[in-house]
Amino acid sequence: MASHLFASDNASGVAPEVLHWLTRASRDHVSGYGSDRWTRQAEQAFAEHFGTEARVFMVTTGTACNVLALQSGLCSTDALFCSDVAHVHVDECGAPERMIGCKLVSVASVQGKLDLPQLQAALIFQNDLPHRNRPAMVSLSQATEYGTLYSIDELRSLVRWAHRHGLKVHLDGARLANAAVALNVSLAALSRDVGVDVLSFGGTKNGLMMAEAVICFDDGLATCFEGIRKQGMQLVSKHRFLAAQFLAYFENDLWQTHARQANAMARLLRAHLAQCPQVRLTAPTQVNMVFVEVPETWVQPLQAYCACNRWLPGSSELRFVTSFDTTEADIAALIQHMQRLAS
Repeated sequence: MASHLFASDNASGVAPEVLHWLTRASRDHVSGYGSDRWTRQAEQAFAEHFGTEARVFMVTTGTACNVLALQSGLCSTDALFCSDVAHVHVDECGAPERMIGCKLVSVASVQGKLDLPQLQAALIFQNDLPHRNRPAMVSLSQATEYGTLYSIDELRSLVRWAHRHGLKVHLDGARLANAAVALNVSLAALSRDVGVDVLSFGGTKNGLMMAEAVICFDDGLATCFEGIRKQGMQLVSKHRFLAAQFLAYFENDLWQTHARQANAMARLLRAHLAQCPQVRLTAPTQVNMVFVEVPETWVQPLQAYCACNRWLPGSSELRFVTSFDTTEADIAALIQHMQRLAS
């Protein structure tokens, strides 16, 4: 197996800058549960990127980040609308249903992106109280599970539609850094400025050890979130170690440096694959994911070599994910392995 894996950016290590900040945070005794200077400094850093009105709640995992963010605006009689390939629908092992009791309504998407006609049709079908769950929230992913991106205008249009129909909007931003770099906009431009109500902001996929953040732009959703986080078993006692990771992330815009490298390596991989007659690129490469259909006989050897994921059961479509620490040499080694399979 190759030393560099392409199954997910979760396979990457922890950035040296993050380890440095964690070491600094470990030198002294400080108060726990977020009542410390490290957390205050991190909250100030978040305010600089998302606005002073944003309320930030740090957690340890992406699943907790998504589920608790949704719980801020949903109860068991509510319905959440999301893409048919959304992470909250496909890859959370039913955690939203288990923890909130809400109904997830999957909506057909094109390469992960929702459009207004499909959402409108789903809303009309679902809106039949008391026999069906009350429509309450829409969840969007930026970037999507296919690595595609909503433009700012697309996001704003979807959010405005949701708000007109009384729905809150959640944004799954596990790879929001990659999206912001790809679109050359700020983090706030893809969240606060388009009217998103609550954001799941990822860090672990982009060089942090284990740190995510729920960011509430709607004061009503933030009101009870301290209790929601505690009940969700995500109030970390040594909270400063979450804060330290984000301090590293925002210092000198490390989040941009990491996302830019991951995106660039995906573009490089795509360029090489485009020259290979045995494969077919199946989706745009807008962030750090490349989707490609390969001969079926290549699937097992490639998975054994670099742990890439078969995207759909029964197909030979594979997903390759690059990371902040992916290098040109890693890409070259992967291409050389494919060339051996082709020979």
